[in-house]
Amino acid sequence: MYRAVEATRDILPPESERWAFVEEAARRVFGRWGFHEVRTPIFEHTELFTRSVGDTTDIVSKEMYTFTDRGERSLTLRPEGTAPVVRAWIQAGTGAEDEVTRWYYCGPMFRYERKQKGRYRQFSQIGAEVIGGAGPDVDAEVLEMVMVYLGELGVADVQLHLNSIGCADCRAGYREKLLAALGDMDGWCADCHRRRQDNTLRILDCKADREKVQSLPAIADHLDDACRAHFEGVQAALTEAGVLFVLEPHLVRGLDYYVRTTFEITAGGLGAQNALLGGGRYDGLVAGLGGPPRPGFGFALGVDRLIMILPPQAGTPDASDLFIVTLGPEAHPLGRRLASALRRAGLRVEFPPPGRSVKSRMRQADRGGSRWALVLGDNEVARGAAKLRRLADGHEVDCPLQPVTELLEVVRGERG
Repeated sequence: MYRAVEATRDILPPESERWAFVEEAARRVFGRWGFHEVRTPIFEHTELFTRSVGDTTDIVSKEMYTFTDRGERSLTLRPEGTAPVVRAWIQAGTGAEDEVTRWYYCGPMFRYERKQKGRYRQFSQIGAEVIGGAGPDVDAEVLEMVMVYLGELGVADVQLHLNSIGCADCRAGYREKLLAALGDMDGWCADCHRRRQDNTLRILDCKADREKVQSLPAIADHLDDACRAHFEGVQAALTEAGVLFVLEPHLVRGLDYYVRTTFEITAGGLGAQNALLGGGRYDGLVAGLGGPPRPGFGFALGVDRLIMILPPQAGTPDASDLFIVTLGPEAHPLGRRLASALRRAGLRVEFPPPGRSVKSRMRQADRGGSRWALVLGDNEVARGAAKLRRLADGHEVDCPLQPVTELLEVVRGERG
């Protein structure tokens, strides 16, 4: 028997209904903020990610699914969504210099990660990107949007963590202070020793040495005037919008393209690895991938982890409005015609095949939460009417079978 590949999974009903629920909510909420959906291929040229994400990051050095196709091209299943969206924006020639593009995406990503709770090697992300717009209001507006989104999903116990990692000029001086504070790094993990040379700031993202990280200098204390003013502007705009946040002076992101604002949103119920989504500003990425010099800001949310903390009833499928049970060769065609007409009128109708007893079918209707049941047999066909039973309390209403308008009125609650 074939099984799903390790660290991947099938998403089956009713869980798949919860996935649709969070995706539809994203479309609804993000649309209110002027975002439009973009869909990019699930694989790209490998260089897109080595140039944007950074060849010293864990994603590029350890986690990408890379292969050579029959044209001898190196291709990679997308490990993240920002670089493909920026590539699509550049390729399409979208946006005049003074315009701002707001795009969002939903879809699968791929990383060869260690299997753990809520993390899979094929996982889904919902993300949004703003290309153009360098001011702090853009950052705050997107952060407000995502907090509203989580609120409308009913997700509780979330916290916005905020930092600024400055620009290249800020980081040059900060790196020297960081190296001095690290000293010989006795007792630090092997990854941190490697990052000391390859990507020093990534030491701040170490989970194994979290306590040691807290004693290191904070990059927010070494911002230049422009970066400090930007960060203060973000905080002021968030405060004005009523969005709560906490400053996290050692927060960095695991991708090389981030500058200035970085953030994470954590959530209760996810265990020690409690990050639900994160992102930040990437003002040099568009130009770095061959496009015009445009600023950018965005985030990505892990849908697999979001599903874990949804309220139990959020996104659960609606029960059927009507469950039709038929007995006999004449009743089944009539039931089929009724089901078709009622479905076209907008009702959710279950119409199982014949063969099981009425008692068994009624138990099925109860288990599924159907609101009403209609039993059709020879007597009902002969008199052209049947009793509708409301399953919650057993209340019955006698209804003609044709036309279907009376059935519709009862099931919709317009009479009976």
